[in-house]
Amino acid sequence: EEEEEELRDWSDMPHERLSRGGHRVVSVFLGSIMVFGFLNNLLVLVLFCRFRTLRTPVNMLLLNISVSDMLVCVCGTTLSFASSLRCRWLYGRHGCMWYGFVNSCFGIVSLVSLAGLSYERYSTLMVCNKRVSDYRKPLLAVGGSWLYSVVWTVPPLLGWSSYGLEGAGTSCSVTWTERSSGSHSYIICLFVFCLGVPVVVMVYCYSRLLLAVRQVGHIRRTAARRREFHILFMVVTTVVCYLLCWMPYGVIAMMATFGRPGAVSPITAVVPSILAKSSTVINPVIYILMNKQFYRCFLILFHCEHQLTENLQSSMPSKTTVVQLQRRVCDSSPGHDPDPPPGPGPGPGPGPGPGPGPSSLHTEDQTLAAEPPDVSVMSPSESETL
Repeated sequence: EEEEEELRDWSDMPHERLSRGGHRVVSVFLGSIMVFGFLNNLLVLVLFCRFRTLRTPVNMLLLNISVSDMLVCVCGTTLSFASSLRCRWLYGRHGCMWYGFVNSCFGIVSLVSLAGLSYERYSTLMVCNKRVSDYRKPLLAVGGSWLYSVVWTVPPLLGWSSYGLEGAGTSCSVTWTERSSGSHSYIICLFVFCLGVPVVVMVYCYSRLLLAVRQVGHIRRTAARRREFHILFMVVTTVVCYLLCWMPYGVIAMMATFGRPGAVSPITAVVPSILAKSSTVINPVIYILMNKQFYRCFLILFHCEHQLTENLQSSMPSKTTVVQLQRRVCDSSPGHDPDPPPGPGPGPGPGPGPGPGPSSLHTEDQTLAAEPPDVSVMSPSESETL
């Protein structure tokens, strides 16, 4: 009774409440997201730990997204699920602030990591003399994504805006309905720097990348080229799905902030909130089903390990397979010789790599498709080399 009395004193307590049946429906969705989001992301982490070949520089950003999504399921969705079962927020004001902080922080980490992933793909293909096995920049991007997120999610704890109840009163976020200049200024900055800037980076990088691919469309359609398009399609699909999950929530939040009072009912805000949380389930599915490398490792983990390992190793190209895309962008001057020297000796691939062409950019297939030629289970001694 004391807790309910405290909730009634909250200025952000919604006046419109869901029925008990409505809360049950919400709890079913949240419970499904919590369980499948945790298991899916746990599977991604197991694959990273088990298979050495997945530990490429660019995959460090995918690992970071998976970690942040799992933390959302463990630290955030569990609280809203339990509250929906009881039809009210159970954890008081401090629990609400914690929930709002961790969900905002981990969500921004995922979005910033996706922006970093798009730039890594762009720089790998378009920047001359890009080092294939350079872990320094991806690891800096991982650390930077967490620092950037903390910088933008701590201010509501210190008085610049606040965290409070949202939707049907069983979850918390930034107090979108607070009518003050301080709250409005924070929300504008949050949307510009934590949604707008990452989206602009992703759109720019992938637009330039797709334009470059079209410019060299007459290059031979080798297995390496098909893998390149496949992995690029996987990353773009990840970004699109993430935005489809979060954009409705962003639109509703902006309407609640700058629209007329009562323009967004708490019940209307429930669906975008659940849709946003579902991104924690969708991302790992995209990694496993659309990324051939993850998918093959997944099958090796659960089925026909020896046969699939042999097929995988026999179908992989050599590390020195050359995909010539970069030279067209970097060395387009009239007097420049467009043919780079061939790579070193062939590896255990299906045949020699494609020869250099006059309209190509060189970057290794391993970097593009993130598919090195071997899929091996990590041993304790091998883990020390990474």
